[in-house]
Order: sequence, then structure tokens, then C-alpha cells
Amino acid sequence: MSFSFANVNGKAALAAGDDFYDLFRISQGQISDDPMIAIRDLDALHEMAARLSEHDSDGLLSEAALGPPVPRPRNSFGIGLNYKDHAAESKMDLPEIPVVFSKYPSCISGPFDEVELRTERGDYEAELVVVIGRQARDISEADSWSHVAGVMVGQDISDRRLQLGARPPQFGLGKSRDTYGPIGPFLVSPDGLEDPDDLHITCDINGDRRQDARTSSLIFDVSFLVSYLSEVLTLEPGDLIFTGTPAGVGMPDKRFLVAGDVITTSIEGVGTMTNVCR
Repeated sequence: MSFSFANVNGKAALAAGDDFYDLFRISQGQISDDPMIAIRDLDALHEMAARLSEHDSDGLLSEAALGPPVPRPRNSFGIGLNYKDHAAESKMDLPEIPVVFSKYPSCISGPFDEVELRTERGDYEAELVVVIGRQARDISEADSWSHVAGVMVGQDISDRRLQLGARPPQFGLGKSRDTYGPIGPFLVSPDGLEDPDDLHITCDINGDRRQDARTSSLIFDVSFLVSYLSEVLTLEPGDLIFTGTPAGVGMPDKRFLVAGDVITTSIEGVGTMTNVCR
């Protein structure tokens, strides 16, 4: 049974329709209320999702405070130039192997949290975020999705001045200011999506559609990325992969974020985030 996992008021929960269910309560303490511990037990999450009808709701999602479903990832990877159209607008050659950088975990924030710009060259990047659910080391592409807990909506907010001001560029710092990694609102298991490799992804700024693509256009897809990274290091439950952004970011036309801007990021079947810049 597919599941939609959430961080509600700091505790692990399952979401269904308009309601949420506290996992510690409905599992009678068998599943931790710490989201980072709860996502390590995928079998239990699937089992509890199949039995939600046996339980009363703990409240309405609309009245809950939703935090990042994965609040304290051990590793958070970013993949650069992973859509052809974005590589073209960036005037960069297509990569022959994935361009991988660290998006430091301290930047992770919630799906409706404010973004603290601290720069005059702040940029938005809508991304599909993959969450590792089972330890992965030297796995094949064919086996990659079985090691994924689910996917989320993400924003790879970037300080272009900090990122590109150094030679060579320092992607890690430029993309890791506090609040520069909104994720959520839910972690949706792959079996809950008709085709997890082909999802519609959009980003609007103040209601103006800036990015509009499908994840099937990724140069290196999820299966390849998980397998590729697992050849280098052991992936652990809760590790994140920001898979890259399509064309339409602000930098080419210098449409940078300013205080008051509203970033709305959506992925088909996964959810929508709204983040206000200040």
C-alpha cells in the first residue's frame, strides 16, 4: 500500500485526504514519532497506510504545522545541469557524468517556511527530491527504486553571487544558506505515483509561471543517480538527492528574487509548496 508521509508539528505522520494520523499513536509505539527514525522502516509505513481506515484522524492537515518530512538528513546531494534546456540557458555543455555537489543539510526547511534571501541575486530552482529509504551500496539501476522511500517537492534556492563569485564556483555555499532548501509537503512513496519517472513539475513566482517541465526530461534519471552515487559511497535512509532543475530560472534574465516574492512549487501527485521571501 502506498503512503504519504509528513512531519506534522515535529512528529511523524501519515497523510490521507484532508487528514493526518500520528504514527506513534496508531502503531501503538512501534513506529517512532521522530521522522528521521520512522522513515527507516518502510515495511511498517506501508503496513500502517493499508490500515488507516481502522483509525480515527488526529486532525486536519490544513490546521497543522507541516515541517520538512526529512528534517535532519545525513547527506543532501544536488545534481547540476540535469535538464538539457537548463544547461542551454546556462550556456553550459551537457554533462557526460552527473555534476554532483553538496547542498548542506543545515539549509533544509519546511514546505511553507519563509526564505531568508540575504542576497540581491537570489534564484529559484524547482526540483524533484529523492529520499533514500534503504541502505544502498553498489546497487544496479534496475534495483534503484526499491531503495527509495519516496519523492518530495524541493527548491534549490541559490545565491548566485556567492555561488559564482569564486573561481571555480562554490556550489555548496551558494546553495546552502539557512532556509535555502525547502522540501515537502509530503514524502510520497513511488508506488503511489502512476509513473515516478514522468512527473509534471512547475514553479510560479507571484503567480507567473517560470518553470514548466516533466521529470522524464532528466538527463540522468533517478535510477541512474541512485546507482551512480551508491558506487561512490553508502547511501543511508534519509539521504536526499535534489535531482536538478529545468529551464526558467531567474539568472539568465536577471529576474532575481526580492523580499515579498511568493515561490509556488508543484509536482504532479506529490504536492505544492509555498515559500515567501524576506
